[in-house]
Amino acid sequence: MGGGRCLQSLLLIQKLFFLLLFSLLAIACRSDYPFVSKQASAASETQRAPAVKTVRVVQSPIERVVSVTGTLAAFNQATLSMKVPGRLREIEVDLGSYVRKGQRIAQVDPQDYQLRLEQAEAALAQVRARLGLPVSGSDDRVNPEQTGIVRQARAVMEEAGVNRGRSESLLSQGLISASQFDSIDANYKVMLSRYQDALEEIRNREGLLAQRRSELALARQQLADTTIYAPFDGAIQQRQSSIGEYLAAGTPVAILVQMDPLRLRVDVPERDASRIRTSQSCRVTVEGDSSAYEGKIARLSPAISLQDRMLLVEAEVANNGRLRPGSFVRTDIIIDPHAIATTVPSSAIVTFAGIEKVLLIKEGKVLERPVMTGQKSQEWVEIVSGVSPGERVVLEPGNLQGGQTVSAVE
Repeated sequence: MGGGRCLQSLLLIQKLFFLLLFSLLAIACRSDYPFVSKQASAASETQRAPAVKTVRVVQSPIERVVSVTGTLAAFNQATLSMKVPGRLREIEVDLGSYVRKGQRIAQVDPQDYQLRLEQAEAALAQVRARLGLPVSGSDDRVNPEQTGIVRQARAVMEEAGVNRGRSESLLSQGLISASQFDSIDANYKVMLSRYQDALEEIRNREGLLAQRRSELALARQQLADTTIYAPFDGAIQQRQSSIGEYLAAGTPVAILVQMDPLRLRVDVPERDASRIRTSQSCRVTVEGDSSAYEGKIARLSPAISLQDRMLLVEAEVANNGRLRPGSFVRTDIIIDPHAIATTVPSSAIVTFAGIEKVLLIKEGKVLERPVMTGQKSQEWVEIVSGVSPGERVVLEPGNLQGGQTVSAVE
């Protein structure tokens, strides 16, 4: 009996000992004993710490640009119209036709204007003949004293003058009466007046000659105006008339646009307006075209728009035939082609809720650093403030969070 009770007591003591030991281990796992919990935590974190690649913040040469959007327009655009009325006989262009300067575009029936020209030529020849000039010729100079009408009037006047002189001598001798002398003197004055009238008639005919000459020039011009010629190299944007139509003066026939160079119009914000100068280079890209086109700033508006605080800038862009007026374009105006800037790779920038930041590694922990960015490209981003050259940032942060334990890899 005594031996059995001793064995039960021993078993009870063993159960109590194991229960106490299990309680102590449980308390230690609840971090009441740091030496146990810290070792376990450190081992766990070492196993979970991801390796991240870092890159150094550097200063790089860049092109300092102002990026804006705008529209391409034809350098010149003309609505080709008829100066004279008539029925359209020919039109040699259509939508998209390319033409050269001086090429014929259209013509109205010239027959009526040809007849008017011939009529003006006949009227001019008639006036030249009355002035004693050759019927044809371009020299319209006239000596009035050599014309027939003036020579005749001068001869009659000179004869009357001689008679008057003789009569005056006879009157002084008493051989004729005073009334006879008065009649002869009056006849002389009439002949003198007729001579002066002859000179005035020649002057009138000279004026009529000038009028006929201008009428001839007008008839020739109207005949020439029956045909429209291209004022510059370009392409037909729109054809607006058809053969057989009767066109009034000023009726549009076609719209011609100059395709090379093109005129680029962009609006530059007021904050960047002071940095824009004529002769600066610019690069133009168009939606759906991977090529970049070069241009030069040619004109600046003298004033900033009060409505949107923008400066209108025009550039000339060389066209290889692929650009079209009216296209929407993105433009980089090169302000400084040899600028130096602090840059990081584009993949190092994290954007959240409109805030841009980079991630740095400090003592094995991720540190978030807000930054202010400037100019951007597909490969790099300019850092205006937030980090300094020489610091290292995480290259592709992914889902890393501030305070997370990582291992940095260069």
